Amino acid sequence: MTEIDKPAPAAKPCAICGKPAVARFKPFCSARCADIDLGRWLKGSYVIPGEPVEEAEEAPPQPESEG
Repeated sequence: MTEIDKPAPAAKPCAICGKPAVARFKPFCSARCADIDLGRWLKGSYVIPGEPVEEAEEAPPQPESEG
């Protein structure tokens, strides 16, 4: 076992599976768990709750045309 593959000292467990985190993939235990976390970010599974946005606020105001 190389230095990189050793569990991190007094580290928190892997955020995905709960196994001891490995320094090479910190804060995860393996590339697989890191990829699972990345996939969750890309799919939008992780969100920060906030106030709903009204549709009028979503679209920028349209310029008035001078006819």
